[in-house]
Amino acid sequence: MLTVVLSGLRDRWASFLGGFVALALGVGLLATMGLGLSATSHAPERSPQRFASSPVVVQGQDRLTLDVRRGPSTVPVELRLDRPQPVDGRVLRELRARWTVTTTGGPDAVGVDAPAAEVRALVGDRARVLTGSERTRVDPDPERDARALVTLGALLGTSGGVTTFVSVFVVASTFAFAVALRRREFGLLRTAGATPGQIRRLLLAEAAVLGVLASATGCALGALGAPLLARALVDGGLAPAWFTIGEASWPFHTAFWTGVTVALAGAVAASRRAGKVGPTAALREADVDADVLPLGRAVLGTVLLLAGLGLLVWTCATEPSALLKRKTYTTLPMLLITGVALLSPLLVRPVARLLRSRGAVGTLVRENSAAAVRRTAAVAAPVLVTVALAGTLFGSATSVTRAKEAESREQTAAQYVARGEGLREPTAPDGAVLSATGATSVFVRDGAEAVVKYGARAVADPAAFAELARLPVVAGDLRDLDDRSIVVNEEFERHRVGETVEVWRADGSGPVRLRVAAVLALGTGDNGPYVTPANAPGAALDRIDARGGGAATVRALEASGGTVSSGHRPSEGNPQNRLGMILVLGIALVYTVIGLANTLLMATSVRGGELASLRLAGATRAQILRVVTGEAALAVAIGTGLGLVVTGVVLGALGAGLAALSAPVVLALPWTVTGAAAGACATVAVASAALPAWRLTR
Repeated sequence: MLTVVLSGLRDRWASFLGGFVALALGVGLLATMGLGLSATSHAPERSPQRFASSPVVVQGQDRLTLDVRRGPSTVPVELRLDRPQPVDGRVLRELRARWTVTTTGGPDAVGVDAPAAEVRALVGDRARVLTGSERTRVDPDPERDARALVTLGALLGTSGGVTTFVSVFVVASTFAFAVALRRREFGLLRTAGATPGQIRRLLLAEAAVLGVLASATGCALGALGAPLLARALVDGGLAPAWFTIGEASWPFHTAFWTGVTVALAGAVAASRRAGKVGPTAALREADVDADVLPLGRAVLGTVLLLAGLGLLVWTCATEPSALLKRKTYTTLPMLLITGVALLSPLLVRPVARLLRSRGAVGTLVRENSAAAVRRTAAVAAPVLVTVALAGTLFGSATSVTRAKEAESREQTAAQYVARGEGLREPTAPDGAVLSATGATSVFVRDGAEAVVKYGARAVADPAAFAELARLPVVAGDLRDLDDRSIVVNEEFERHRVGETVEVWRADGSGPVRLRVAAVLALGTGDNGPYVTPANAPGAALDRIDARGGGAATVRALEASGGTVSSGHRPSEGNPQNRLGMILVLGIALVYTVIGLANTLLMATSVRGGELASLRLAGATRAQILRVVTGEAALAVAIGTGLGLVVTGVVLGALGAGLAALSAPVVLALPWTVTGAAAGACATVAVASAALPAWRLTR
């Protein structure tokens, strides 16, 4: 058996080349992403900056600690405060009475030149005592490294998931099409006495050998590519400057065995189908597409399609805000894409029949595409994957960004807006209305099991704010906001006007019970809550909206220290998110190119007899090349159309979710990105079909 397998791989190396390259590349990318993920498990230790010369730091409480229920008992949870509390005055006096105390950067922490054990004994639970690397917790933005690693881990995890998804799809399609082209060979083997089990074992053995060789090659590629990826992530601003690849070994083991598993899984369905064909049937139907959609594939495709549609509807009905998150619109469409791709052979023939072109070339393109369903579907499926990913990723991201912009534009009646950190509230000129607000946070219990931190806004003048704001109020009145009330959105557990909400402030003080003055629609996620400065300790003004007063208002806003603009300022989006989507789409496009080139090179190379018959019937070489390239272009067009249908379904669900959130429905189909992806696929497909056809018709 091994001799037959190795001989077959050697003689048919061209038909296995595409699968080998796709699998090796997939394993290489998985190893690279795994090495990157392993490097995000921890940030490097940083030297303290604020109190570098102090061996001990005493810090005021910087976290809110509350008990929540976990099963039959309660456990404490900690949430970081926006503004740590100052060190208790009594503690500070006791420290200064015994040791040298250093103060810098604010009252929230002091450095102490003393033994840590003695400081802890003195302070007790009245403050936190930090030593060693813990002293970095009082540096400016101490969690920036942790946030960067979380973002980077999400990007690499998503890229790894897309790599696995597309590689499984391409490898399985390659094996299935290669087996379809070898039906005459299997028929001869069955005639010579081979059993169905031997045919299946032959294909699985070929897949195992191919998987081992490709996986080993991919691991070597991953070792070379990981440092390059780290450098590219740093240069692109997706990773902090210190990010480097470590020496973990688990990514290589995971990638290697994943590659072998993918190869075997891709060959299982094809081997079962090959083993069921009898000798006479195989010889008689070797050149005819029959049973193009086996029952197993039809059932799996239907289940995935219905699951994808069901999850979209369920998410839209129960948690529409989840549709606006990158994790959802990156992963959820994969079910739809896979389902449609598996069912694509059912759609190829009726769609191909829609082509109406006069002349012999157009007729042959239409009839050949409709007859050779496997070949057409094998070309259309990877195009579908790429176009659908491009449309859903970029379309969803652009739609969410534009919806946020439209919502922001609709929510203010201001003529001028001043933005900046630490603005000074000016005096309103005659005839002008000014509303100053600042960023803060509030902590609210969500049932007995969780505590939620909400980003809030502190409103200096509720009357002026109510006059300039155009918020989606569903109940109550913004003018009723005062020091004993709060404006909430529908996400709050208690969101009825007149109810009381237990709130902890940004500095951890509380709880205070605030009456609900007004309730806002949830929108895209930026609607409230709103409080007054009395419930936002330490909140600095960062925005001043103004209307009326003419040039005097502009001068007053400029004197506040901010940047003045005319009303709404368009969002620039997140360049890191866009780079991440480009990375994901690039992976899919590379796989699609490999799948297209391999499929069309194999398919066209075995059409020598058919093309020779066309020459004998009077067709010129140019006409034959137009037929072959026209078939490839039509298959790409079918895949593009199916991809746009999937994109339309996903964007439609997103639009329904925005409407359910009372947010502006602004959908955007990224024609430039999808057009570029489809154009690249068409170029590769036409070239891969034309090259062997040109050689065969010499």
